[in-house]
Amino acid sequence: MSEKIKIAVDAMGGENSPKKVIYGILDNYKKNKDINYNIFGDKNNIEKYLPNNYNKEIFKIFDTKNKVLDTDTPLAAAKKGKDTSMWLAIESVKNNESDVVISAGNTGALFVISKLNLKMIENIDKPALSALWPNKKNFNVVLDLGANIECNDKNLIDFSIMGSSLFKALYPNEEPTVALLNVGSEELKGNETIKKAYQKLQNKKNTNFNFYGYVEGNQIMDGEVNVIVTDGFTGNIALKTAEGTANFIVKEFKNSMTANILGKLSSLINYKNLKKIKKKLDPRLYNGAILIGLNSPVIKSHGSTDHIGFSNSLDVCIKIVKNNLIQKIKNNINK
Repeated sequence: MSEKIKIAVDAMGGENSPKKVIYGILDNYKKNKDINYNIFGDKNNIEKYLPNNYNKEIFKIFDTKNKVLDTDTPLAAAKKGKDTSMWLAIESVKNNESDVVISAGNTGALFVISKLNLKMIENIDKPALSALWPNKKNFNVVLDLGANIECNDKNLIDFSIMGSSLFKALYPNEEPTVALLNVGSEELKGNETIKKAYQKLQNKKNTNFNFYGYVEGNQIMDGEVNVIVTDGFTGNIALKTAEGTANFIVKEFKNSMTANILGKLSSLINYKNLKKIKKKLDPRLYNGAILIGLNSPVIKSHGSTDHIGFSNSLDVCIKIVKNNLIQKIKNNINK
């Protein structure tokens, strides 16, 4: 890795791009002066949102008019050509011209093109989609969130190793504690795959994480564990359910606080506490899903986030590169 971290950015993916992407980069650069941004997309459009005298070494634009659309199927996106902003951004990591790639664009296309360009880490069979999930104490790493509908016990064990390595890369001063998401906390609960994974993790001498056992869906946010492992089918449903519930609570809470004079008065009195709750549930704070298992990290920013959310996902890029996520996985997968 070069002295300065180089982030490959697909500037054309997601809603309100490239505006929100460029503003996110500018916001991120205020906090991180040791970063170079390799920006892929329509140069004329991108330069509208950069300062007139921008540093062309720090904000390096690779001009391409072609892009992957949100409506493209993964196969259609892969066939579209190697001159799309998404493909070129990923290819720059493959060619060691960038250290990490990020896109707010088409999720399926991003994963297919990434897997076409980037090799798997040795001894890992499947990549996993992971993300941060708030809990009472801080954040959990949860995986898989949809990359693999069906998993065997080895996949779940690999996810445990990759997830704990990711947690350590994001939070170097904390120790990872892994749990398997299950329908009950008793050892006999669950299907054969999860039971096998449980037994192997119980007997495995893990030097990079503690194994907690099973957790149920209503325990995800308790903060007793910080790495939660499941198959992509269950994980995606859990994620979408949690997102929908959080949005419902926030909207209902807001409506109740503004419905009448008493509610408005109460919200003024409790302004500081309400602001803390709102910040805790703000999805922009933990924007940035990570596809791990490949030889280089791939970050997926939420397509509908704003520039603040995109800036926060760039922070994720920086942390996992600075703290050697890929090397951590390679070291731990072979133990």
